[in-house]
Amino acid sequence: MDKINIFKSLSNEARLQILEWLKDPVAHFDPQDGIDLVEVGVCVSQITAKLNMTQSTASQYLSTLQKAGLIRATRLGKWTYYKRDEEAIKKLGMYIRTEL
Repeated sequence: MDKINIFKSLSNEARLQILEWLKDPVAHFDPQDGIDLVEVGVCVSQITAKLNMTQSTASQYLSTLQKAGLIRATRLGKWTYYKRDEEAIKKLGMYIRTEL
C-alpha cells in the first residue's frame, strides 16, 4: 500500500466524490445495457456525466484512483468500467485506525 499516493488521490473533492458514488453505484447511477453496476462497475461515461466535466479530466481522476489502488478497471469491448477495491479501502481504514 502506497500511503502517500493514496492520501494524495483522496485530497481532491471530485476523486473523493467518485469513491463515495462507487460505494453504492446502484443508488447513484442508472443501469446500463445489462451491466451489473456492483459486479462489473460503472462506465466512465456515466462518471463523466455525473461529474459534469470533460472525459479527459474524469479519466485522469479515475487513473489517479486506480494507480493508488482504490479502484479497479474492467474493459468490456470499447468501454471501461470502474468499481471500488473494497479490500484496499479496508486496509486503508485499518492503517488509519492502528497507525494514525
